[in-house]
Amino acid sequence: MTTSRDTVYPLAFPKGVKYLCELCQKPATKICERCRVTYYCDNEHQHTDWYGIHEKICQSLIPLRIPLPFLPSEEERKKRDDDLRIKKLQLIEYTRSISQRYLFEGDYQRAIPGAMTSLKFVIELFGIKSVDLVPSYLILGEASQGLGNLSQAQEYLSQAEWTVIKSSDCPLPILSKLYRNIAMLQIAKGDFDQALRNLANDIYYASEEFGTENFQVSGGYFLIANIFFRQGKMDIADSLYRQVVNMWHSHLTQVVEKKTEISELDTILGKKDDDDRDSESLELASEAEAKKVLYSIYEIRRNESTLDDAELTKIEHCLSMVHFLSKEYDKVRNYSDLLESKSDLNDAIRANLTRINNFINMKL
Repeated sequence: MTTSRDTVYPLAFPKGVKYLCELCQKPATKICERCRVTYYCDNEHQHTDWYGIHEKICQSLIPLRIPLPFLPSEEERKKRDDDLRIKKLQLIEYTRSISQRYLFEGDYQRAIPGAMTSLKFVIELFGIKSVDLVPSYLILGEASQGLGNLSQAQEYLSQAEWTVIKSSDCPLPILSKLYRNIAMLQIAKGDFDQALRNLANDIYYASEEFGTENFQVSGGYFLIANIFFRQGKMDIADSLYRQVVNMWHSHLTQVVEKKTEISELDTILGKKDDDDRDSESLELASEAEAKKVLYSIYEIRRNESTLDDAELTKIEHCLSMVHFLSKEYDKVRNYSDLLESKSDLNDAIRANLTRINNFINMKL
C-alpha cells in the first residue's frame, strides 16, 4: 500500500541529487519507510528487495548511507572511516552468503537483491574494476540461469571473466568459482565436453587453495558426476558421488565433534545453555549446499536397483549432522532413529550420534 511517507517526488530533490532504484537504477519514486535511505522505482521492486535482503539489513544501512557530520579531528575522521569500512565489508560478506544460500535452495529471484547490494558496496570500497566484484557477478549469473535467462547469465559471466583477465592477482577461490559457473551455464546449454574442461579447472584451483580432499572441492566433482549420470556412464558417476559424500562426511564429522566438545566444556565451566557458540557451525551457504548435494545423491542411491547399504548409511549420517548444525532437531531425531535401527551401524557413527543427541537433550 502506497502512503505519503513512502512516496518521493524527483522534482522535489535538491539540485544535482538523483535517487535511484536499489534494484534497477531507474529514477526512484518510493522510499523505505523504515530506514529512509533506500529508494525504489515501484512497489514491485521494493517488495522484491524486502523479501530478498532488505528486511535483514534495513537498519544496518542507515549509518552507511546518511550524510556524515563534520569531525574536526583527523584522528576521529580516520576512526569513523575505518569503522564504516569494516561494516561495509561485513555487509558484503553477509549479503553474499544469504544470496548464495537462496541459490542452493533454488530460490533464484530472492538471490538477486543481496547480490546487487554486495555489488554496490564493493564498488564503493574497491572501484568498478576490482576482482572483488566477481563473486557478486557469479551469483547474479547463476540466479539468471536459474530463472531461465541464459543470455543475461552469459552477460554476468562475461563481465566476471573480463574482470579476472584484467586482474594481475586473482585469488584461487574466485578462479575456481568462475570456472564452475561457466561450466554450469555450458551444462544448461548441453555443451558437456567444454563443461568438463572447465570443471577440471575448477577442481584444480580449489585443490590448490583448500587441498584435494576438502569439501570445498566437492562441488566440481558433483557437477562432473551429474554429467556422467546424464550420459549413462554410471560407474564413473557412482565413484564421483561416493567421493563427494566422503568429503562432506569428513568435514561434517569434524565440525560436529568440535561443536559438541565446546558444549561439554561449557557445561564443565558452568556456562549457560544460551551461551551457545555458533562459530563451530556451517556458514549459511555451506549448509544449503550440503543439503542440496546430499539429498540429490541420496535420491539417486535410493532409486538404484541394487542398494548400497553402507553408502546410504553414510549419506543419512551426513544429513543428520547437517540438520543438527542448522538446529533442525526433529529431523535429526528422525535420521538418528533410522540409523540406530541398523544392526551393522559402525561404532564411530554410533558414538557421533550419541554426542549429538546428548547435546540436543542438554539444549532442550
